[in-house]
Amino acid sequence: MGEGDLQDDVRELRKQVEALREVLGEVAEPYREIAGYFDQLQTITRGYFRLLDLYAKHGAVSPDLVIPGLKDDISKHIVTVLFEKGDRNISQITESVKGKRGTASRRIVRERIQELEGQGVLVSARGSRGRTFRVSEEIVEKWSQVLGFPKYKDQPVQGQGNTR
Repeated sequence: MGEGDLQDDVRELRKQVEALREVLGEVAEPYREIAGYFDQLQTITRGYFRLLDLYAKHGAVSPDLVIPGLKDDISKHIVTVLFEKGDRNISQITESVKGKRGTASRRIVRERIQELEGQGVLVSARGSRGRTFRVSEEIVEKWSQVLGFPKYKDQPVQGQGNTR
């Protein structure tokens, strides 16, 4: 065998190695995607077990875990109502609180809302239905952290690829 034949054989082997690398890269791609899904599943499972742990420790998973200043029942119900559906006016909040606890005066609800707004728990905005209230972004973020879930599901979590 001559030196030329040996170089041809080496070139041919390089081509074959490169072809194998390309094929392996294509074959491995679905496995990378599956690994991303497993990461997501693991995150969700951790959040689920965190919820179970919170429930076992506290008997319920309620906003007062995030907002320790919620001492009275009406304030807890106001925050809960606004977590369920934000951008409500005082009348709508009062009706929802009445539905949850049986009684609620519009005057008391308004007072509690003012206190919660002063503490930074709620924020207000002028809307078509008058002044509406919602839970502040800071509290929503804390609540998401307590529950163990990312705040926005459409934003990728670092280290998990672009599968979200």
